[in-house]
Amino acid sequence: MDAGLKREIEAKVSAGERLSRADGEALYASDDLAWLGGLAHEVRTRKNGDRTFFNVNRHLNLTNVCSASCAYCSFQRKPGEADAYTMRIEEAVRLAKEMEPAGITELHIVNGLHPTLPWRYYPRSLRELRKALPGVALKAFTATEIHWFEKISGLPADEILDELIDAGLESLTGGGAEIFDWEIRQHIVGHDTHWEDWSRIHRLAHAKGLRTPCTMLYGHIEEPRHRVDHVLRLRELQDETGGFAVFIPLRFQHDAAGDPRNRLMNQPMATGAEALKTFAVSRLLFDNIDHVKCFWVMHGLTTAQLALNFGADDLDGSVVEYKITHDADRFGTPNTMTREDLLAIIRDAGFRPVERDTRYREIRAYDGPDPARREIPTSIDA
Repeated sequence: MDAGLKREIEAKVSAGERLSRADGEALYASDDLAWLGGLAHEVRTRKNGDRTFFNVNRHLNLTNVCSASCAYCSFQRKPGEADAYTMRIEEAVRLAKEMEPAGITELHIVNGLHPTLPWRYYPRSLRELRKALPGVALKAFTATEIHWFEKISGLPADEILDELIDAGLESLTGGGAEIFDWEIRQHIVGHDTHWEDWSRIHRLAHAKGLRTPCTMLYGHIEEPRHRVDHVLRLRELQDETGGFAVFIPLRFQHDAAGDPRNRLMNQPMATGAEALKTFAVSRLLFDNIDHVKCFWVMHGLTTAQLALNFGADDLDGSVVEYKITHDADRFGTPNTMTREDLLAIIRDAGFRPVERDTRYREIRAYDGPDPARREIPTSIDA
């Protein structure tokens, strides 16, 4: 990057000025990863200090039967396939209750677009889960699912959200975003929920008092300019509603078993350096969203720790079971981590852990790293 442009961007960041589309594309073009990380860390520290947030949650997928055939997805199954499933609500409640002794505070529920499951199954599921775990926040359904509920119920999203909120919904999930630019989206998405409907549904959710996450699936066939465009669309919507609590870059994953449903596997996965650059640029562009999350399952534990120095301030949670994509680090990342695991990882990275709820309210702040654990350098002659 030209030295003058570097100084100009540094001055903007230092003054808290908004970066432009051209700035974002220039940041992606920079090969100075340490410089990018330093700038992003400056913003992260300004917003959140040395705190790194996490929660104790469980991912729950009620069904993997899906009418869509997205190019990046190995999760979906068609009706009648041997490993297609749809949970009875009692089974979902049983799985959720298993996490109660661990102090779970959030259920994260995402599903396939089931072609025949009735709309009433979904609010009933939330009601039964809320009854079984009254203190646990229900973060459920992507905007794509809400759009699907419109189709199968004949109801508008406004009424659907009202009923789901009455049943216990506290937040939508951020999925279904992928990459919004049609140049890329038409090749990767197998459903018809695109930017117009995705943004419409989150706008409605924000108007009803929900705070939602927003996401971006990166590292497949998109280019950096598509990532910048994606972020700027979300930034503009955040200017309008203020309803996004966190931005989550999600790294595209290959399927360990080579599942042919994942039709983008001929594309190389994003490297750790590319992941860190994506976190840094996202943090620098998002002047109006407080938090950037590194979903450790999709990045691996080492990259997740490094991301905390590249703009991220949240590591998601315990997760327990994640089926939508496969794990990172060439599939060596665990499926679940305990509260103690998360505390250790955050401290080991040099940050102070803070347990939060779904709306990013503090549940408990923990002590930071123990200085006594740091190794003391010794001379070769010692």
